[in-house]
Amino acid sequence: GRVFYAVGGTWRNLARLHMEMTNYPLGVMHHYEISADSAQAFLKQVAKGEVEKVRGIEGVSKNRRSLLPYGAVVLQEIMAAMQPSKIVVSAQGVREGFLYSLLDAEEQKADPLISAAEELALLRSRSVHHAHDLVEWTGTAFKAFGIDETEDEARYRHAACLLADIGWRAHPEYRGRQSLNIIAHASFIGVDHPGRAYLALANAYRHDGVFNDGIAPEIKALAPPRLLERARVLAAMMRVVYLLTAAMPGVMPRLKWESRGNGALALVLPASLADLYGERPAGRLAQLARITNRRLVLAVEGGPSVSVK
Repeated sequence: GRVFYAVGGTWRNLARLHMEMTNYPLGVMHHYEISADSAQAFLKQVAKGEVEKVRGIEGVSKNRRSLLPYGAVVLQEIMAAMQPSKIVVSAQGVREGFLYSLLDAEEQKADPLISAAEELALLRSRSVHHAHDLVEWTGTAFKAFGIDETEDEARYRHAACLLADIGWRAHPEYRGRQSLNIIAHASFIGVDHPGRAYLALANAYRHDGVFNDGIAPEIKALAPPRLLERARVLAAMMRVVYLLTAAMPGVMPRLKWESRGNGALALVLPASLADLYGERPAGRLAQLARITNRRLVLAVEGGPSVSVK
């Protein structure tokens, strides 16, 4: 009943064929999952040996096709003996495992997803320090709103914040699409496909609007409702805070959430940032209020305030 992790080139090519047969919407091999029931029917067909007649065989290299029936038979025997709950495919192999063994203990403990997102942020975003501010600020905001997170969901939010600004060089009309494509197809490990969808959609919603239902339906299909909801909430928070900070580090820690009466939450700007108070930030906060179904207030410390719901 445990998961069988498939490591090796023949397994990957079988998985590639399964992707093609099922019209799977994301062509990323790492952590591709095949249910036990789906695998049984698929392997039975491939094991017959007539792979050239299998739908989707064009997606597999001709040099690898002759090995597929043998791999299918071996995997059938493994499944008969182990009775796994599902198959999860690894894009990594023996070489990567050997390289990992050469790392010191501290490096081995590092989260591979967070490390990769950090490197991408350093390469493509305006300020990785601002991204770190965003990680801390959204964590505080989620707690203020009473939004619980599993350990993996918190990791995904952390990575999404690091990746939030990687598309800033693109034309505004294409930032969301470009960011989504980079993230959805990046060579990340330490994340499954629903988590990858969360990362990509949070970034797309941040640029293209949290109520844009036309964004990447094929990617949305990979994520359960809980992750889709959290991607929208996170994106709505990003849309508020990027407008107030312009990606400048050091501003976000000065923006505080305060509880008000009747369950309302106030985003309070310090008096020194009173010039940021206005209609546009209030409008962005209204979007967040609508998504979270909370009454929110934009306020200046010791100054004006406006309720947006």
